[in-house]
Amino acid sequence: MLRLALLLLALLLPAALSAQGWGNVGKAAAPEAFTWARWWTEPLGTWMAWTRATAAFFIFIAASIAAMGVWEYFSPGGDPRRGILGLETTRGDRLFLSLLGSAYIYLAWIGLFGPPIWWPTLICIGWAVFVFRRV
Repeated sequence: MLRLALLLLALLLPAALSAQGWGNVGKAAAPEAFTWARWWTEPLGTWMAWTRATAAFFIFIAASIAAMGVWEYFSPGGDPRRGILGLETTRGDRLFLSLLGSAYIYLAWIGLFGPPIWWPTLICIGWAVFVFRRV
């Protein structure tokens, strides 16, 4: 009896799934209108979740580190200083603190409010200015 039930399940399950929409899996989707949001977040390949937004993020991080190196080369003297937190920080420490704080600001904003993310971008710029001047 159990074998008969399993056989019926094996025969009827694909038909039931097909009725639920699995029959459209291999079909191409209809072309949609162009939007900047979709262009910014559409996948660039099949490996990981690379989009233009993630590429811009990593390019920004690399450019920040490169700019910090150029700044130190042309204007040496990133000696540690004691800020309002009571920590001795160098330029690199302040860059790290501003990037880490910005990550938490974005995560909190997305968790509490969701998109758009232009407001947390302005908050993060203010945070970076604060960190580099006062910390």
